[in-house]
Amino acid sequence: MTSHSIVASLADALTRRRQQLACAESCTGGLIAAWLTDRPGSSAWFERGVVTYTNTAKSELLGVPDDVFREHGAVSAACVAAMASGLLQRAPVDWTLSVSGIAGPSGGSPDKPVGTVWFGWAGRGLAAETECRHFDGDRQAVREAAALHALTGLLQRIDRAAG
Repeated sequence: MTSHSIVASLADALTRRRQQLACAESCTGGLIAAWLTDRPGSSAWFERGVVTYTNTAKSELLGVPDDVFREHGAVSAACVAAMASGLLQRAPVDWTLSVSGIAGPSGGSPDKPVGTVWFGWAGRGLAAETECRHFDGDRQAVREAAALHALTGLLQRIDRAAG
């Protein structure tokens, strides 16, 4: 799927259900919010996006506890779950997604190589879900693949919740 087709599908699913989403981005740097707001009428289903690039921003804006960074790091299941849940508590929305990863070209480690991206999704009344993926390519390719995966994952969860 392309970014345009996944955004169109997401817009349709949210509009039909009269629901809204918000996103918390780190390594994608606002790309997801940009894709969502490229679609006319997106204010009907997209409420807000926050770029929380630093740990301080993740703590201050999303409520990610400091011990998450100490014990797991910012690129972890614990962090993206806290980001998605924290945003859901702070925004008047039905769904949130979060992304934190290492887009490169530097910053990787043997445990978390460049291209490692964690995703979080949360919905009202549902437990947060997380997933880790590894993407190949340069910084832009990793960011685009991550944005597409985050949106695809959210659409799958919306469809699953609708039964």
